[in-house]
Amino acid sequence: MPLILWILLSTVLASIGAILGASFVLVMKDKQRNALIPSFVSYATGTLLGSAFLGMIPKALHHASYLSVSAMILVGIILFFLLEKLVIWRHCHKENCETHTRAGPLILIGDAFHNFVDGVVIATAFLSDIRLGVVTTIAVIAHEIPQEMGDFAILLQSGYTRQRALLYNFISAISSLPGAVIAYYYLKTEQVVVPFVLAISAASFIYIALADLIPCLHRTIDFKKSVVQLSLILAGIGTIALFALHHG
Repeated sequence: MPLILWILLSTVLASIGAILGASFVLVMKDKQRNALIPSFVSYATGTLLGSAFLGMIPKALHHASYLSVSAMILVGIILFFLLEKLVIWRHCHKENCETHTRAGPLILIGDAFHNFVDGVVIATAFLSDIRLGVVTTIAVIAHEIPQEMGDFAILLQSGYTRQRALLYNFISAISSLPGAVIAYYYLKTEQVVVPFVLAISAASFIYIALADLIPCLHRTIDFKKSVVQLSLILAGIGTIALFALHHG
């Protein structure tokens, strides 16, 4: 199958699959949904960290120096910190988000930007290696499901109907497609840039995991629940390891 088809199918699966998964969970009862969200967040944390440290960074180091890759990761983390300060990159995994309950349209714009970047990340991974592309797609889906759940709940609180919230989330999600297409055609001819884009992509995954997801998990101090969270984080890392380390 042509590489562009791999990229497009994976991007569609990541975007639409996350919305469908979030929609499925949202129709559950509140008690069931509230119990599932920390599980999704824990597993997503593991897949993001695993994809960054076991997939993207090692692949980038094959084609660029340690110093340049490390510098780009550092630049990426600072960049995403600044974007979050501008309330463009902010992730929501709870219904009562002080930042976003005041501005439903803002979260749609931020989500569209984030999905566009996800498309770039997926395309870059596939251009480096098909298995890395698959690993990255898994990580994107895993962290997009709890994000879409939070976004959907916030839009409802902002006065949107369920139908409009679902429609706008869908429109926001498909912004990943132009991101993937632009990245494919640009990076295909500029292969020297690929390892540095991989480093920036790894930085985005690390930042999301450490700055957004893990603080959510730290709100739970119950020992049994903490053990479950750790187990799911390790399961997420293990999922990525099955692809990345087996290929290695």
